This record gives sequence, C-alpha cells and structure tokens, in this order.
Amino acid sequence: MTDVKAPTGVKVGPLLRRVAEMEAAMWRSLYVWARRKPLPLAPGDEPFGYLGVVKPILGIFIGLSVVEIPIFDLIVTHVVPWGPARWIVLALGVWGLLWMAGLYASMQIHPHLVGDRGLRVRVSSGIDIWIPWTDIEALRKRYRSLPSSKTVQVEQEGERRVLHLSVGSQTSIDVLLRRPTTFDLPKGRSEPVDELRLYADDPDGLLRSARGTPAPGTVSR
Repeated sequence: MTDVKAPTGVKVGPLLRRVAEMEAAMWRSLYVWARRKPLPLAPGDEPFGYLGVVKPILGIFIGLSVVEIPIFDLIVTHVVPWGPARWIVLALGVWGLLWMAGLYASMQIHPHLVGDRGLRVRVSSGIDIWIPWTDIEALRKRYRSLPSSKTVQVEQEGERRVLHLSVGSQTSIDVLLRRPTTFDLPKGRSEPVDELRLYADDPDGLLRSARGTPAPGTVSR
C-alpha cells in the first residue's frame, strides 16, 4: 500500500507517524521529568544543558496557557449555546498546556553528554547523535545567530557542508569532523557534512570536559 500524498507532494503516512512519535515522546518526557529521578548517566558521562536560551520563552507560553484556560472557559460558557463546546475547548487548553510542559521536560531530560568515548548531541527527544572522539578534529566555541528558527539547518560554506542543530536560532560550539559524515535526523539520513554546530548553555564547560577525554590531541580549541 502506497502512502497518500498531500497536494504539496508530501507523503501523509510518514508525516502522521512523525507526529504520533513526537506526541508519544512528549508524554513520556513529561512523565519521566515529573518523577524527578536523576538522569541515567553512564560512568564518565557529563551532561550539558541547552534549555537556558529558550527557557524564558517557554515559561511565557506556559504562563499564558495557564491564564487562557479559565478565560476561554468563561467565554465559551456564556457565549456558545452548545454544551459540549465548553469541554472541547477546556480539553484543548489543558492539552496545549501539557504539551508545552512536555517540550520543556523533553529538553531538560535529554542534555548533551560528554563521555570517555565521544560526544552525544541531543535536541529534545527527536535528535540523538553520537560522535566518537576519533571522528572529531576540533571543538571550538563560537556563538552564532541564525536567520531561521528551524532546529535542523544545512548550509554550504564554500566546499564545506555544515549541519546546524540550533536552539532558539543559536549555536555556540562548532564540531569540526575529520571526514564527511552522515547523521540520523528526524526526516532521515543527512547528506555527508564536514562540520556540526550545536548550542550548549555552558560551552566553556563542555570544552573543558572534552579536553579530559582519553584521546589526547583529537579535541582542541
């Protein structure tokens, strides 16, 4: 059976599957975060968060959602004569609030990890890339602001192809690779890239931690 295509040519089946997977991941993240258990780290792993740059924005959206729920409930109750409308609007409002909380939780419980064998780059629950130190030529701190708010962006810089994994349209660490490398991304396998750029709240700490790996000379600033 072939996937039905939308008018734009996008396959509906894979799109719906990605949406369902994202929804399930948000609820799992919210559950794990609510239990307040320590992050499951392997021996030698050190976590580095990336939530700081978007925390104020998420906080505003969550706060607005909390305020909007009773306001819309009051409006619908007194304006819309159809009884079920109140419960539909209320359910959507609560779902939106929990979804935003789940996004926050997902970013909180999936930090970047610096380990003995390599660097694990993550963004929420949708991106999880592991790069061994032997594949990394250098790590460099450099703050960049990107024109697009997309998390995944690929850019051609001369002969080099760069993969941006941005948070809040920003990156703060450049990972220079020893050879063109492909990575698994939400929409499939990437084209070979020469450099990966990510955002971390504490790039200096991540670089210091990477310098302590048992593969001297593969990580530099």
